[in-house]
Amino acid sequence: MQNPSFFADTPDIEMIDPLADFLGAVVDGRITYAYADAVKLAGHSCPTVAGAFLMTKVSLDHLYGQETPMRGSIKVEMRDAVDNEVTGVIGNVIGLITGAAGAGGFKGIGGRFKRTGLLEYGVDQAQTVRFTRLDTGRSIGADFDASIVPPDEAQGPMMQAFLSGEATAEGMKKFGDVWQHRVGTIMTSPELWPQMVKLG
Repeated sequence: MQNPSFFADTPDIEMIDPLADFLGAVVDGRITYAYADAVKLAGHSCPTVAGAFLMTKVSLDHLYGQETPMRGSIKVEMRDAVDNEVTGVIGNVIGLITGAAGAGGFKGIGGRFKRTGLLEYGVDQAQTVRFTRLDTGRSIGADFDASIVPPDEAQGPMMQAFLSGEATAEGMKKFGDVWQHRVGTIMTSPELWPQMVKLG
């Protein structure tokens, strides 16, 4: 799998998953999630996928500080319905990293390691997403503003050319490069993350 070069410069999110440890899947339950993992799940790289990844990273950094976040011990609440625009995509990426799942999630073993019910949609709250530590009850909400890194002016006309069937192979390649350049700027500009990811 060959990705754009900026993937190598994106941040990782390290988690500890007690279930993975218990079942011997990974040593000490330590799992590292890279942006490429979110892209594999979603099937594409875009500002939405990048925003979901960054909201999770920034929020977990705030909630855990120097501690390693505990996968499966974080409740995730989404403001919008699962079928509202890109909300489901955002929830899927966050669920991948945190282990939080809806009705189809893992039911647990003897009352432990339960993941089902940890991801909820349509919650009455101000923020796009809220993360809550189940061990301490501390929570933080987050929103993402991709407009801090605006799209290239050529992106719109190139998209229209594709939708109308008038795009050439060269034009389509150029569109992909322009699209990923924006995503790369979002993912590799930590100085902009406080402006893009608003905590509350």
